[in-house]
Amino acid sequence: MSSFISPIDTDLTTGRLILRTWTTDEADAVLNGARPAHWAEDFPAEGDHVIAGLFAEHPAWLGEYGHRQIIERAGGLVVGAIGLFWPPGDGTLEIGYGVVASRRGRGYAPEATRALTEFAFTAPGVHTVYANVELSNPPSVRVLEKAGFQRWDSGEGPEEGTVRYRVTSPAPDRR
Repeated sequence: MSSFISPIDTDLTTGRLILRTWTTDEADAVLNGARPAHWAEDFPAEGDHVIAGLFAEHPAWLGEYGHRQIIERAGGLVVGAIGLFWPPGDGTLEIGYGVVASRRGRGYAPEATRALTEFAFTAPGVHTVYANVELSNPPSVRVLEKAGFQRWDSGEGPEEGTVRYRVTSPAPDRR
């Protein structure tokens, strides 16, 4: 995995969380099944394996506006991941997130989603952050709604059974 770019030190801090860019060593650990002590017992989840496997193809995902680990400030444990699928297309960025089962229901996903969305709007030209969500996943719909996202389309999303949610920049002059 030495073809990865080095992550930029742009930790985002919320009331209870730190959103820290992935390192190549952490991505390697996910792919090789290592268990660092600073990971929650059920981290990484399946989606984290998928994303870590795609970093080599998408090195920008490890950059300033890319993917991050969700870390509890209180204990320093990695409890999930969140990311922007960089680069933006026509000023829009897709966001994805996941919190391990042992930490769900604590409001971490909306808190992390709000923070990374606000940060996305600091990138030149970004005016919209969106997420595709399966209708069969009401908890994810609630995460997006709590994070300030609104349903974007009146019908189906890009795939059958999905809908798209979005939030637009509150300050269009930053574009």
